[in-house]
Amino acid sequence: MKLELHENRSYENLDYVEKEISKQEFIKCLFKTCDFSNGKLVNSEFTDCQFINCNLSMTKIETTGLKNIFFQNCKLIGVDFSNCKDFLFSVCFENCILDYSFFHKKKLKNTVFRRCSIKEANFSATDLTNSQFPDCDLSLTQFDNTILNGVDFTTSYNISIDPEMNRMKNAKFSLNGLPGLLEKYGIIIE
Repeated sequence: MKLELHENRSYENLDYVEKEISKQEFIKCLFKTCDFSNGKLVNSEFTDCQFINCNLSMTKIETTGLKNIFFQNCKLIGVDFSNCKDFLFSVCFENCILDYSFFHKKKLKNTVFRRCSIKEANFSATDLTNSQFPDCDLSLTQFDNTILNGVDFTTSYNISIDPEMNRMKNAKFSLNGLPGLLEKYGIIIE
């Protein structure tokens, strides 16, 4: 399958609402203030790209590669990243809304989620080894059979994680995060 190549390009104010991007390859491209909401990214490749102030809410990503992708000030509500290609999958999020997103079985080692809203997201069976969640709201986010070894949650809040259902060696929490680790035991911490 031959992909149409786009390299070192900038795209601004694109309106791709409910549209499909298929069989495209983007290398070192910048997407600024673009709207891809309710659209599809299909059989495409994105490498070393940046998405700034973009809306990708409810975008369906199917057999598409995301390699070293930086999202800043983006809405990614309800995005299912589990259908992305696994090969070299690498993303970073800053000031993003990732509510209701799905990362099932993704390898997200060393991933940074900085100042993000990650409410009711799903990280089941995900490898988050050595990832960071500085200043993130993790309300009702699901961690089940997740590898959380070395993950830094020290400035995250609204955390609820069952230590018996996840691997958590050397994970870091502040005292404020302690109730979310013990809530299943019905312990009151004041």
